[in-house]
Amino acid sequence: MSDGRQAGNDTAQPTPEDPLGVSEAAATIERIVENVEQVIVGNHDAIEDILIVALARSHLLLEDVPGVGKTMLARAVATSVDCSFKRIQFTPDLLPTDVTGVNVYNQKHQTFEFQPGPVFANVALADEINRAPPKTQAALLEAMGERQVTVDGETRDLPEPFVVIATQNDVETGQTYELPLAEVDRFMKKIRLGYPNEADETELLGRVAGDHPIRSLSAVADAVEVQRARRTVASVDVREPVRNYVSRLAAHTRDHAKLGVSPRGAIALVRASQARAVLTERSFVTPDDVQSEIESVWAHRIRSGDRARDGAEVVEAAIEAVPVE
Repeated sequence: MSDGRQAGNDTAQPTPEDPLGVSEAAATIERIVENVEQVIVGNHDAIEDILIVALARSHLLLEDVPGVGKTMLARAVATSVDCSFKRIQFTPDLLPTDVTGVNVYNQKHQTFEFQPGPVFANVALADEINRAPPKTQAALLEAMGERQVTVDGETRDLPEPFVVIATQNDVETGQTYELPLAEVDRFMKKIRLGYPNEADETELLGRVAGDHPIRSLSAVADAVEVQRARRTVASVDVREPVRNYVSRLAAHTRDHAKLGVSPRGAIALVRASQARAVLTERSFVTPDDVQSEIESVWAHRIRSGDRARDGAEVVEAAIEAVPVE
């Protein structure tokens, strides 16, 4: 009898490989969004963007002026999911090993022991990433692309899920480094928060007049739920007409910009569109999902070659020129 009860318990415990139902995944996302909004005011779309990136197995770049809540947004999302969170403060003297970890000699055992760096977390916040030199920024490339790090010739896997949320200061350009294009291309989305409107700022001031709400925020999901929701997103159907639409949009950017969207960018758009479909409780992607995600996924990857024309304008032109078939 006890064996039967044990077997029943085993089957009742979901694993990260068991996808959630589409409605269940959508409800999980909504629950996290509502929880984050206890701290963050007026940035509903930005919260959804972070969750789309997380569910689509990628990373997000937050660029804006200081003081608009970039770090707090990342922290609130990480706190809402019961998983490991580490913050890396990027500075000009930060070394690659300060990110990835280092082998330290243990005199007692006369062996080298690996001390993992802060990148070994489910959510790694790379704060003001452009303040560190390119060599240190490059330490994140393998982690972001392969979900592993190599130190002294030994490769170690990072925990799952693994998401990098990087913030970038775009004001003090004389005191920062430009991110290499290879690194920028690893971020699925690049978004800006902007200043709050009067009503949102008034609400924000009321919330932080006493204890900051982040102090009382608790988790409403866990790492296993996120992994299961990722499986749900990965199973969303992307039919050939939609895939062809993305390919034609990508080709348009390559024909009308100095540097168009790479195949990695096209893959990122498909995965983001799958996540968007789940948010709206659908098991298939539509052209509307593609158009909803395309600017935040593609604009930062494009170099138009014209100072008067940015990547967002190239994307907008592609949407207008490429028909949905």
